Amino acid sequence: MVKRSLQVNQFGIDYHVEGMLIAMVTHPPAFGMKLKSVDDSIARRMPGIKDIFTVKSLRDDYERQYFDTCTFPEGVAIVGNTTWEVLNAKKALKIVWEPFEDHTIKRSAFGRSSNVKIPAGLESTSDHLTKMKEMASKPGYVRRKDGNPEMAFKKAAKVIERSYTAPFLAHNCMEPMNFFAHVADGKAKLAGPLQKPEYTEQTVSERLGIPLEDIDIQMTRLGGGYGRRSYAHWLVEAAVISQRMNVPIKLLYTREDDMTSGIYRPAYYATYRAALDENNNLTAFHVKAGGIPESPLFANRFPAGAVENYLAEDWTINSNITVGSFRAPRSNFIGGAEQSFLDEVAEAAGKDPIEFRLELLEKARNNPVGEQNDYKPDRYAGVLKLARDRSGWGVSKEGVYRGVSAYFCHNTYVAHVLDLKMDNGDPTVEGVTCAVDCGIVVNPDAATNLTEGAIVDGIGNALYGSLTFRNGVPDKNNFNNYRMIRMREAPKSIDVHFVQNDIDPTGLGEPPFPPIFAALANALHIATGTRHYNQPYLGEDFSLE
Repeated sequence: MVKRSLQVNQFGIDYHVEGMLIAMVTHPPAFGMKLKSVDDSIARRMPGIKDIFTVKSLRDDYERQYFDTCTFPEGVAIVGNTTWEVLNAKKALKIVWEPFEDHTIKRSAFGRSSNVKIPAGLESTSDHLTKMKEMASKPGYVRRKDGNPEMAFKKAAKVIERSYTAPFLAHNCMEPMNFFAHVADGKAKLAGPLQKPEYTEQTVSERLGIPLEDIDIQMTRLGGGYGRRSYAHWLVEAAVISQRMNVPIKLLYTREDDMTSGIYRPAYYATYRAALDENNNLTAFHVKAGGIPESPLFANRFPAGAVENYLAEDWTINSNITVGSFRAPRSNFIGGAEQSFLDEVAEAAGKDPIEFRLELLEKARNNPVGEQNDYKPDRYAGVLKLARDRSGWGVSKEGVYRGVSAYFCHNTYVAHVLDLKMDNGDPTVEGVTCAVDCGIVVNPDAATNLTEGAIVDGIGNALYGSLTFRNGVPDKNNFNNYRMIRMREAPKSIDVHFVQNDIDPTGLGEPPFPPIFAALANALHIATGTRHYNQPYLGEDFSLE
């Protein structure tokens, strides 16, 4: 069994041992390309450089494990004495890249093997949007159907239909990717920031040809994770480089390396329809959602079970752009889209947005439709009521515009009431009142910190987060052009309240994240009269319309 330990007082980028060399890897500049040739004649002669060679983190015939997600398994490694010397040599390399062909990789998802096709081509956001709109206009894969939604829509007195989009997002951890490796005498010592070492052990063992019991993975402080550090191809690169050099190595990614070589939050597109009768009752609900390359749909979540006629469909578009877990995977988009749409349906029905949701949850509690509903209506309603009461919902404040949202994911229920002011046309988040039902709260301070962090993170991504592509090349590569939330833009106050119960504790790092997107969008609508259907809400518009 592989050994694991925790280096609690150290970040990976600070890890140092005597005789350690620095390594960097140059990957293809665009998704859809691979290495053809490299001329290192100039770089090899530069001061402090020990070696330059091609490195493959995965063998061609290896059945990749679930977190062996890597578009660029082959690159050019540069090894030298110092970071500065290696960085300069990296810039001096003359590399020729070429497009790769369609190919298939073998992959195991927790024991289930499959063949995954990786399409050729240099992809662009404009093409992505055209394809997504085309897919959205066609019938999707039916994941759930209750009642007769087609007939209900035909008989409706009013139909509301809206589409929502979200771009790829980069994780942008504060600490760029890095890992230490010392592979010698048939043993491997590895140290660095990693979220799931247990899912990387087999890959390291197979690639190095070293038994699991001779591999020691030490976990340093994370420097930001958010799902990005689940995919540890840089760990394998460091190990392969150290094994070849027979010396301890610290592999470093620059910010540009990290931001342009994946892993990303997928791009998404969802269309919602709601049918209202002559009394403004919700009689049918239809969601069709998809993305590149995965669907964000959760067919059995609210309002499934609360509407007699319900239809959920999805679709996907394959891609060679590397995607993976991003805080609250899939929920991070669909939660915001769903809750924004429900707010608009409540408005069309002439109902208070909280009361509208509570009425639906009451139906799901007293007369649920279907048997596969993921959520508990009482707990869902509980956080809405708590947020309503603690925020003073219904009491107007001069110059303050309020938005509400509530969502269930990772077995936790969260509701937000967001207070917004406009300052010379710019939104300022005055405060957020948050209600959480995550079962027993073991550590209240840590739970509050997690909730506050998710709220700030969500507001920043909702307002500014975006990564688009042209011919396979990301349009942003550092913080000078990838807009992140500033400290002055964080909410002036965040008031977190936990439901007290004796239910087993569940997740909290992710559930407060998805609903804040909609709480913000709904507040912006009240403030400006404009609904936001495309993320990010400010700056670059992903819809490109």
